[in-house]
Amino acid sequence: MNRRIVLAVAAALAVALLAEGVIAAGVKRPLAAEDLWNMKRVGSLDLSPDGKFAAVVVTEFDVEKNKGQGDIWLVPTDGSAAKRFTTGETTESSPVWSPCGTRLAFVAKRDGEKAQLHVISRDGGEAVSYTGMPLGASSPKWIPGRSAVLFVSEVLPGYEGKLDSMKAELDRRAERKVTAKATEDRFYRYWDHWLTDGTIPHLFMVDLETKAVTDLTPGWSRYFSESGGIDYDVSPDGKEIVFSALRHGPPYDSLAADVYVMRLDEPGKARNITPENPADDFSPRYSPDGKYILYGMQKILGFYGDRVRLVRYDRLAGAKTVLTPDWDRSPAEWTFSKDGRTIVFTAEDRAMQSIFSIGSNGGPVKEILRGGSNGSARVAPDGRIVYLHNDLSAPNEVYAVKANGKDPRKLSSFNDELLAGIEWGAVENVAFKGFEDADVQMFVLYPPGFDASKKWPLLILVHGGPHGIFGDEFHFRWNAQAFAAPGYVTAMVNFHGSSSFGQEFTDAISGEHGRKPFVDVMRAADYLVARGFVDEKRMAVAGGSYGGYLASWIGTQTDRFACLVNHAGVFDFLAQTGSDITHGRERSYGSTPWKDLDRVVRWSPAQNMKNYVTPTLVIHGERDYRVPLGNALEVYGMLKERGVPAKLVCFPDENHWVLTPQNSIYWYGEFDGWLRRWIGAGPR
Repeated sequence: MNRRIVLAVAAALAVALLAEGVIAAGVKRPLAAEDLWNMKRVGSLDLSPDGKFAAVVVTEFDVEKNKGQGDIWLVPTDGSAAKRFTTGETTESSPVWSPCGTRLAFVAKRDGEKAQLHVISRDGGEAVSYTGMPLGASSPKWIPGRSAVLFVSEVLPGYEGKLDSMKAELDRRAERKVTAKATEDRFYRYWDHWLTDGTIPHLFMVDLETKAVTDLTPGWSRYFSESGGIDYDVSPDGKEIVFSALRHGPPYDSLAADVYVMRLDEPGKARNITPENPADDFSPRYSPDGKYILYGMQKILGFYGDRVRLVRYDRLAGAKTVLTPDWDRSPAEWTFSKDGRTIVFTAEDRAMQSIFSIGSNGGPVKEILRGGSNGSARVAPDGRIVYLHNDLSAPNEVYAVKANGKDPRKLSSFNDELLAGIEWGAVENVAFKGFEDADVQMFVLYPPGFDASKKWPLLILVHGGPHGIFGDEFHFRWNAQAFAAPGYVTAMVNFHGSSSFGQEFTDAISGEHGRKPFVDVMRAADYLVARGFVDEKRMAVAGGSYGGYLASWIGTQTDRFACLVNHAGVFDFLAQTGSDITHGRERSYGSTPWKDLDRVVRWSPAQNMKNYVTPTLVIHGERDYRVPLGNALEVYGMLKERGVPAKLVCFPDENHWVLTPQNSIYWYGEFDGWLRRWIGAGPR
């Protein structure tokens, strides 16, 4: 799609909104899809050791060029103006401060096709490149007490320590004409790429004085995580590293992760400190005094929705203490205060991502900050917490709050000018009685100019996972404000199975994915219809991934909705044996096809299509290996054979998500076009 077409789509949408009476002439305008790509996206926060500056990556997109570029900015924590720190023509990412705070390490593709490690002075100047890894560098961390940086890079087994030979072999492979993929592993694809090229991530160290590169994990032959990255930390004395890694290698029949420690002067000699737990142990972090390692633990193998417990490992005694044995939420992004007495972390709680703290010896969990979605929390020497905050009506900006949760302050304003021109819809946080009259939470977004005395179309959004949330979050791919803007009351239902409401609620749908969430969505519609402003004949349901599954399942059970939108949705439980991750399916679906086929297909839309009559928009990416494309083709084929109105939109170059600007704008256009066709926008 070229610039002319993009502008034409935006203009057509604006005309349609004006015709519906949604835009008040001469005032603010509702949010449009193109606005999402004109916003600056803020992430990768790292706080300087003195607490005076937050380094963040700010990514700006060029819709016409169909790509984005990220630069590092420094945001002063005293509230003064942020300044752009890097201005390269390629994206800079992963900024990390040196222990003394005088330098920043980051990765960028400045001299070639692969990102390499660079270091720049805090005072500015030219960045110096320190690596030339054939497959690039990522995830840098400084080593305290040494002029050295750790980083991650992929290697070809057999070419360790022979970078020139490895590059030559990679070039040779790129030239060969055979394109076949061959494997005997259970885990052989991830997200949108194959894992059959044989490369394995390793940890490296580069000496900044000599530029000598050392492989710290020679001989390592398995993945550290499903994603291929390495989650690791360096001890305060600079002598040891700790990381999480998959316990078993090929054929990867298990994807359980453990925590390993290794001395830097003994490369390759990693020791497992969590062998007794059959499920995952991950994200290890050292305490400031080096006495402890803090990590997360789950107890149910293959169930990502299991509650995370914080565990403290005593390095000297080898003893482990669970710090959150009874807390019914899942900590994430944990970090220590500078004195080591307090652990600060984020966690999903009641459809929001809040900041909490707990003593390093355990005790009660204290809520520091609630509201919106908060992440990347870092503790300054004065105790303030610097973090990223967004909510349903604003994208990420840098904030700071006192340790007691008082006086939250916004420190950056990357998008203030653009946001000032948007007329935002009002947001309401409500609870209604769902399955068996249990309380179910949802956010309701009202379109700009909403008048409760009129009848409006209803769009119900159902999230993916299923163990996730539609939270108080500014979501660029599924932006509820953008959906509501043309004139739809938009409901975000956190049905049974959603996280952030306790483990029992999360686990309530295991083995029966469709039953309780279906009732919850029906009750959500009932609740909103009963309030008098929803036109019951103009209602739609839309979802992605599991949400796409639930949209299809709803289509098999009722004709109540005028249309459905199924993005990257699971349709055939049997086809999901072709997913990139097949571990844990038996628990999710209640059985396996060879043990109890009827139980598995009981909740599978593909085997329950007899009564499906609802017009459906099916959207999918060909590079989606989490929910393979066959799911979309199957549901679309069945609908067309049954004579049900259906439309297929396939993106050959997108994965489970639609990530490029012009494809995304087109996606929003197709989404809104389908709704306008079947339920119409605005009141009647």
